[in-house]
Amino acid sequence: MRGPRDVRVEHRAKPVIQEPTDAIIKVAAACVCGSDLWPYRGIADYGPEARMGHEYVGVVEQVGDAVKTVKPGDFVVGSFIASDNTCEICRAGYQSRCVNNQGVNAAQAEYLRVPLADGTLVATPSMPDAELIPSLLTASDVLGTGWFAAVAAEAGPGKTVAVVGDGAVGLLSILAARQLGAERVLAMSRNPARQALAKQFGATDIVEGRGDDGVARIKDTTGGLGAHSVIEAVGTQESMEQAIHACRPGGHVGYVGVAHQVQLKGLDLFFAEVHLHGGPAPVRQYLPDLINRIWDRQINPGLVFDLTLPLEHAPEAYQAMDQRRAIKVLLQP
Repeated sequence: MRGPRDVRVEHRAKPVIQEPTDAIIKVAAACVCGSDLWPYRGIADYGPEARMGHEYVGVVEQVGDAVKTVKPGDFVVGSFIASDNTCEICRAGYQSRCVNNQGVNAAQAEYLRVPLADGTLVATPSMPDAELIPSLLTASDVLGTGWFAAVAAEAGPGKTVAVVGDGAVGLLSILAARQLGAERVLAMSRNPARQALAKQFGATDIVEGRGDDGVARIKDTTGGLGAHSVIEAVGTQESMEQAIHACRPGGHVGYVGVAHQVQLKGLDLFFAEVHLHGGPAPVRQYLPDLINRIWDRQINPGLVFDLTLPLEHAPEAYQAMDQRRAIKVLLQP
């Protein structure tokens, strides 16, 4: 990405092992993330010539001398944040804040260097069927992030869960909430195609309002109390306020939208009396479980990909998502 709305596909040198803890993988599938649209729209600055992509699956081609848990030939799913998975923070389940964490980037490519491979990559039981690859790819970020959002919001049996945001993370948090046993899931969306997918993932109600109107509709359908659990999957001032206001006193808000210019009002938060928990998802914590659920065909999160393009058409993928013509675009190297 050379600047706002300027994405190019260029030839670069194949990555090589730089540290004994590295792995090089041949990427089988990558994708464009909603967070990639922030710099694309000029709202965030990743710097000149940023190599894009942090969601990936593929086959291990080479490993450093210190790598023990994966080997060449393994098909692997990796987190979007590299972690050692051994430090005290990792052991507490927050690998995204590992004391040695490193961002994974340049995954929209044919080959990728993954640092801290032992703590970042998880191998599948064997080479997956082609039909499973899109779902496994979601586990690298959007499914893992949606799962963390549902856990942070304490979605579970008997709970009513409201989801603010109908992008890939919001839609997959619906799936996660239902998998965790939520009784009702209220999907806040005004897009018919996304509403249909929300229902397919388990949404029981569609709420088309936004802002104060959306909050009022959530209150109306929950006896005036608000939802037990609210998931914020956008990252704007309006979406965060909507999430907090739609949550009942004593309830839980799980926020995973990458925040941009969000400022919480002290008294507003004080009198809301809700729990806030969120941030960058510790995807690595959930990877083994999510891979198993996908492998056993319990869930099909790959449905969130509604457009597949060859890697060389990456600029078109960004345009389609920016214009909301696609929910999420899978890129095939």
